[in-house]
Amino acid sequence: MSRRLVLLLSIACGVAVANIYFPQAISPLIAKDLHVSAASAAVVVTCAQLGYAAGIFLLVPLGDRLRHRGLITTLLLITCAGLVLAGTASSLPVLAVASSLVGLTTVVPQILIPMAAGLTEPERRGAVTGTLLSGLIGGILLARTFSGTLGQWLSWRAPYLVAAGLALVLTLAMAAALPHTKPSTGQRYPALLGATLHLLRSEPLLRRSCQYQILVFAAFSAAWTALALFITGPAYNLGTPTVGVLALVGAGSMFATPIAGRRSDRRGPDTVNLVCLLGAIAAAAVLLTGRLGGAAGLIGLGAGMLLLDVAMQSGQVANQARIFALRPEARARLNTAYMTCAFLGGSAGSWLGVHAYSVFGWNGVCGLVALLAGLALLRHVLRGRLVTAAEAPVAAPAGADGVPAGR
Repeated sequence: MSRRLVLLLSIACGVAVANIYFPQAISPLIAKDLHVSAASAAVVVTCAQLGYAAGIFLLVPLGDRLRHRGLITTLLLITCAGLVLAGTASSLPVLAVASSLVGLTTVVPQILIPMAAGLTEPERRGAVTGTLLSGLIGGILLARTFSGTLGQWLSWRAPYLVAAGLALVLTLAMAAALPHTKPSTGQRYPALLGATLHLLRSEPLLRRSCQYQILVFAAFSAAWTALALFITGPAYNLGTPTVGVLALVGAGSMFATPIAGRRSDRRGPDTVNLVCLLGAIAAAAVLLTGRLGGAAGLIGLGAGMLLLDVAMQSGQVANQARIFALRPEARARLNTAYMTCAFLGGSAGSWLGVHAYSVFGWNGVCGLVALLAGLALLRHVLRGRLVTAAEAPVAAPAGADGVPAGR
């Protein structure tokens, strides 16, 4: 894994994952153009995330079974077709189906990350994972800036069509640059899916990592989905480019994940998780200042979303460092179980965020974020009591105190 290849894979993660997130900023534009309610248009975001969760469960295990180059280029081509369908959709049902297809096949980052972990020496694994996740974060956050601005200038269809062109370019780049890899297993497809479920049953550390991310990613998705409604609603009455600007501020979290990766390598993932969960709760309090309105409210929203982004993404680095140390021969299947759970949580969070905003306003969304992050913190605090004899610790390489840090 040369630095040049790591950088390319990081960019690929960002370009691919952006397809799941850019609809969050343009859902008000979709609602206006297709003559549906804002809550109905938000179903496009939910469909994309549900499709992504399904794609992770159904397709990512193939990363252990097939050669990466052929698998990734095929998925990117199908993603390109789905984006074209979405960009030309004339009704909300067609757009929802196209979004589900895009979500299903744009799972390339979840294949690239375990592939990179397998090609990297153990003492650099956390740092390389953090670098790829920084690219993924950049895609998540810059996607909203890209779609909000482009959608306001042209229409909500433009981001989909531009993303289709980027997917085609990425297909060519991956075909040329990906290294030749050999499958790590010869299991048949049904056995691969069964192995993913077995890992969830048999690996307590995997289950714990999933529980953290389900709750924190649900909080993250709830906040971002409701933010577009809040900014474009009567409280601010601003356009979708403002949502993009707030996302651009949040892009600062790209620089936090490599640091989180190095801390996970040195001190173990639990230390990083604790800081991140406390940060997510603090983010909910900062987001409440959005009720002030005006410049002060916008600054508070930007600071709160940045803190929430850093907490969620850095916590993911710690969680993946923990699970990738469990079974080297099954990293794709471990990542499948983890990310499927995460995006089911994200889908639920998007739905909860819209309904919390509809019923309780922005205060309800902030309360929801605090509740979800607080439940994750409670699980973390109780981990010593909930641990079983089967839960083996994950050693922290060269930790400052030499204490294994897996529990």
